[in-house]
Amino acid sequence: MHKGFDTLAIAVQANLPPEAFEYFETQKDLAEKEQQDTLTDFNGVQFHIKGHGGSGYRILANGGPMGAQWAFKKPNPKDPWGIRVIFGSTFLATLGLGAARAHLDSVLERLDIRTRPEDFSISRVDYCVDILAPPGFILDPEAFIMHSSTNRRDHIANSDMAVSGKSGRTTSVTIGHPRARQVIVYDKRAEVIQKHKPHWWHLWNQTRRANSQSSIGPDTPDLSIWRVEFRAGKGLLKDRWNIRTWEDLFARFGDLSNETGQVIRYTAPTDHDTNRARWPNHPIWEIALEEINTDLIEMYEGTDPNPVKEIQRSHHISVLLKNIKGSTITLAALEGVEEPDLERFFQDTASKLADQSKADPAHTAKQLKDARDRYAFINPANLDAPPHKA
Repeated sequence: MHKGFDTLAIAVQANLPPEAFEYFETQKDLAEKEQQDTLTDFNGVQFHIKGHGGSGYRILANGGPMGAQWAFKKPNPKDPWGIRVIFGSTFLATLGLGAARAHLDSVLERLDIRTRPEDFSISRVDYCVDILAPPGFILDPEAFIMHSSTNRRDHIANSDMAVSGKSGRTTSVTIGHPRARQVIVYDKRAEVIQKHKPHWWHLWNQTRRANSQSSIGPDTPDLSIWRVEFRAGKGLLKDRWNIRTWEDLFARFGDLSNETGQVIRYTAPTDHDTNRARWPNHPIWEIALEEINTDLIEMYEGTDPNPVKEIQRSHHISVLLKNIKGSTITLAALEGVEEPDLERFFQDTASKLADQSKADPAHTAKQLKDARDRYAFINPANLDAPPHKA
């Protein structure tokens, strides 16, 4: 259904130049005063700046779903690693790893930051495979087998497993530690529906159409989509595999993932064999390992991001319309309006809102601008914007 990098976190040995830092600091103060993120544009780079810092970083910025999350420290010669960048699943699933690297370089250049290859340090990498499981598939926590590695820092025991679910059904199993090696298997279909991520149906259907298969959706019957995700934290990347730079990632992450698939396995238990180490891999695990080993370092520029942005925009519109309708009906009930008069009440309410807007045009104009800024990265005017502006 889908395979690719899902999260990528990078530290950069650099600091913001004085002009950029002063600009973002001013915008941060404005965001704090207005208690909402501020849309900024510095030399063609657009960010939403938060009104606070965090985790030792002075400036927190977000480039939207087709951008990255940025964190900047106050420039300090004694602390050269002043920038953290995180690419999320929407960017990586749509555009790919190559575009992430190009985006990072482009934004740094526009911020007037010069770097060398050794100035980048990879601190977290997630890779995932989404699998259409056979009907009746049930995730069994007891079928996971964990082997201790020869390296004590990589030891994994049964106590390192977390299980989630409800009504007697396991929906996810997480094994390991975020800063080291971690594997998670979970019901991706349920998560997409629960957390309102409709763009994933578009991404999955791209794969299905390429294989001459019919489209699917949240209402497709007997649909079971499970994600197998391998996560490598800072400790595993640097301490065990010496993966720090881009070149290290391209050269060794495939071997790291292959080892993960051996250290942690999801098996098909054999009733007559009490030696769990001899249990064969479950077919879903074999599929995941095959896909991970054949397409780890994809450097393609990815697919057109505009359909994903349009899906997200349409989703927001749908939610807002439902909220408007529900709130107006609730208001009608409070005012004692009966069902035959609902249509008139909707019209009267619309007229009242229009009158209120006209009564204070400056406030209305600011509200409209704030709303445009809030959704700047998925507005129709920005659907064709190049990635570095997102």
